Amino acid sequence: MLDQSAGFNANADWVNYKGAWVIHVVLILVAKILLDVIPAMQQDTSWTLVNLGYMALSYLMFHYVTGTPFESNAGVYDQLTLWEQIDEGAQYTPAKKWLTSVPIGLFLISTHYTRYNPLLFSLNFSALLFVLFPKLPILHRLRFKFFAPPPTPSPHPSQPPTPTGTRTPSQVGF
Repeated sequence: MLDQSAGFNANADWVNYKGAWVIHVVLILVAKILLDVIPAMQQDTSWTLVNLGYMALSYLMFHYVTGTPFESNAGVYDQLTLWEQIDEGAQYTPAKKWLTSVPIGLFLISTHYTRYNPLLFSLNFSALLFVLFPKLPILHRLRFKFFAPPPTPSPHPSQPPTPTGTRTPSQVGF
């Protein structure tokens, strides 16, 4: 494996920039305002939709897509998700703690505003678990892809090993 810490990773270093943490709160508030503009939208429904939307996008962005959109790293990060690229894979960094606390906080807010409705609680809690489990250190570099395409066969399949002491037709001179 190539040395991942040798170069700059523009795909993951943005999480430590100014404003990168605030943008999560801003996007959540913008989504909430846009949903509240819809006539007859109730608070419990809008908070649940905001929560489910944030969790789905967060999972897709941080835990499903692998690699980088930039080709300046010679494929070093091709097999890593964005979560695994953040802070060179180190666990419990401030950025990762923040990105873990945002879904938890959003879940608590949505649970409060849904007045602890059992159905909405179940939806919100399931979404929270769906996003938090991939963040656990024990699942680092472990993949569960449900809609991944089947692996393509190699164009040059390997030949079975020849028994010791026997010669293949190419060695005999045929």
